[in-house]
Amino acid sequence: MAIITLTTDLGSKDFYQAALKGSLLTILPGVNLVDITHEVPSFDISYAAFVLKNAYPYFPKNTVHLIGIDSVYSENTKYIAIKHRDHYFVGADNGIFSLLFDEVPEEVVELNIMQDLKYLHFPLVDIFVKAATHLAKGGKLKDIGLPIVEIEQKMLLHPVIERDIIRGSVIYIDTFCNVITNITKDLFTKIQRNRDFTLYFRKSETITQLSWHYNEVPEGEKLCLFGISNHLEIAINKGKASGLLGLHLGDIIRVEFHS
Repeated sequence: MAIITLTTDLGSKDFYQAALKGSLLTILPGVNLVDITHEVPSFDISYAAFVLKNAYPYFPKNTVHLIGIDSVYSENTKYIAIKHRDHYFVGADNGIFSLLFDEVPEEVVELNIMQDLKYLHFPLVDIFVKAATHLAKGGKLKDIGLPIVEIEQKMLLHPVIERDIIRGSVIYIDTFCNVITNITKDLFTKIQRNRDFTLYFRKSETITQLSWHYNEVPEGEKLCLFGISNHLEIAINKGKASGLLGLHLGDIIRVEFHS
C-alpha cells in the first residue's frame, strides 16, 4: 500500500489539515496517510527538518514525505521533489532540504505541475498533492518536473570546538520536555577520547556522567544521554527538564573534557 507522510505547521485547530488529507484521498483513495507532525511552529524549517530527519528512515522504501512548511506561493520560491535513499520528498525549496540531508540528494526536480489559480494561496492541496500522489502511485520524477542541481541552502548553528571543550546549544525540546542539543554522539566521542567530562548549563548546573537510559537515575534526578536522535539530551527521570532546569531553545551548554 502506498504511504504518504505529512509534516506541516497546520496544527489541529483549523480545517487546513483536513483539507490536505481530503485532497490526497480524492486523487488516491486508500492511500496510507501517516501524520509525522502538524505541530511545527509556524514557518520553522529547522524544527521540521529535525523531526522529519529522525522519523523518515523508519518508513519503508518508496514512502513519499510531503512537507508543508513555509509553502505559500512566492515568486522567488520553487517547489521541488526529491528522491534520496529510496524515499521521496515534496516541498518548497526554502532551505529545509539542506537541513534535512547530510549529503547532496540523489535526484531533484523543480515541479512543473500547472498551478490551479483557485488554490494559489494554498499550494499544499494542489501542486504538492498532485506531486505526492503521482510518486506514491509509482510515477517518475521526470514526469512532474525538470532536473535541477542546486537547492536553497540554510546553515544550522554548529557546535564550537575549543581544544578540550565543546560549546553547543539547545535545538529541540520534545513533548516530555527533554532538552536536545546540537552535539552529536559522533562529535562527542571524537573529542572525548574516553576521558571524563563535565556538562555545564544554567551557570551552576552540571552533569558528569552519561546515562544509557532515563531510569538509570532516581526519579526527579537530572541526567544526560544520547537518545534515539543520537544527539546529546539533558533530561530528568520522570520530570520535565526544560521547565525545571530553565532551559530553552538557543540556550548555550558546554562540555569540558578532563585529562
